[in-house]
Amino acid sequence: MDALMEDLRQVAGLELLQKPSELQRFSRDAFDYSPVLNAQLDRCQADLVVRPLNVEAVASLAAACFRHQVPLTLRGTGTGNYGQSVPLEGGVVMLTSALNKVRHIDRQTGTVTVEPGCSLRDLDQQLRNEGRQLRLLPSTWRSATIGGFLAGGSGGIGSIRWGFLRDPGHLLGMEIVTLEQQPRRLQLDAAEAEALNHAYGTNGIATAITLATAPAVDWHQVSFDCESWEAAVLLLQRCARSAIPLHLATLLERPLLQHLPPWSGPEGKVHRALLLVAPDGVSSLNRLVADAGAVMHDLGPEDLNRGNGLRELTWNHTTLHMRAVDPSWTYLQMLLPEPELPAMQLLKQRWGDNLLWHLELVRQQGAQRIAALPLVRWSGEDQLDRLMHECREVGAVIFNPHVITVEDGGLGVIDGDQVAAKQRFDPAGLLNPGKLRGWQA
Repeated sequence: MDALMEDLRQVAGLELLQKPSELQRFSRDAFDYSPVLNAQLDRCQADLVVRPLNVEAVASLAAACFRHQVPLTLRGTGTGNYGQSVPLEGGVVMLTSALNKVRHIDRQTGTVTVEPGCSLRDLDQQLRNEGRQLRLLPSTWRSATIGGFLAGGSGGIGSIRWGFLRDPGHLLGMEIVTLEQQPRRLQLDAAEAEALNHAYGTNGIATAITLATAPAVDWHQVSFDCESWEAAVLLLQRCARSAIPLHLATLLERPLLQHLPPWSGPEGKVHRALLLVAPDGVSSLNRLVADAGAVMHDLGPEDLNRGNGLRELTWNHTTLHMRAVDPSWTYLQMLLPEPELPAMQLLKQRWGDNLLWHLELVRQQGAQRIAALPLVRWSGEDQLDRLMHECREVGAVIFNPHVITVEDGGLGVIDGDQVAAKQRFDPAGLLNPGKLRGWQA
């Protein structure tokens, strides 16, 4: 490390951060959502944090890390929940915050090329000035970066229309820097870039990303309440199968509502759905809700300049609000089997109020499906493993948020293309080591 730091002090456009508080701060993300990860990662810390100001500094950093065989871990703003940017083996953490330019917006196609440190909020605002918007956003969109979302995220707000980040058509290309003796600056097309999508920054250093976007819509905020959980699920599915344009559809079981901020809608002992709907779909949505005997609340147009919106009550923010009140709660992520209600009812019978349902409508392989991010009362790793086993027994596909590798948090299988990309762009295995199980194998 001493020799590496001596080299890096000579690099123009590279800031070195060495204060103990900086090393600790930039070696963590939101992994404390998981008691399992908290125990594993709490002591992990970088030896050095750096912030490159341009792509040339990134290449010099990569060359120095290769020369001295020091691990390099990439980091956005650290809003991930799975330890994606935690340096398991110390070494260097690279902040992308200064690489934040929107390089180009194609006014004909709407595609955008942007540097990885650009915040999703700033990027979406610039796109809206051109009549476009991002297709997919995490609930942490006000602070997360596009590079962090692409490397560690999967779906979120917009997944009801656009599916998931790894679906073909979202990522159109990448500029990367390799970690080699002589780093290369490469332009990857969509097919080549796919192996770096949701790879935790283990197989290439992204310096620019090209994405597809969507026409901008001024979304309207709506909620509806149902006395019966079964009725709420069926109504949510009916909304999804209608011709009403939706950008978000979340359903929360009754006990969760008391832990949410008041802008989710009026208090009541009900199950509640939160929706973003196009303005021309509000009246049709109102009719569907009335036909089902539910109660609709019109919460008005979405104001993206304020911090009080339905977006901040959904996806991982639901868990965030619950844990702020009682940190003994953790969560799971899964795709429910069809039909969904029998599986949910069976699990509820077994686990009672130690399992609280939080559902999100998504598009998976072209079909509307229900994803679940249930809140789980923590009572030990053995109990969590038993719950996941029972979820799989009823047909749910688990995306485990309590593991550190790319594969085990996803479908559990090794992606040969990701491993091949690491061999090609990081032959010494120095990028974020310990997170790509296929490389270790």
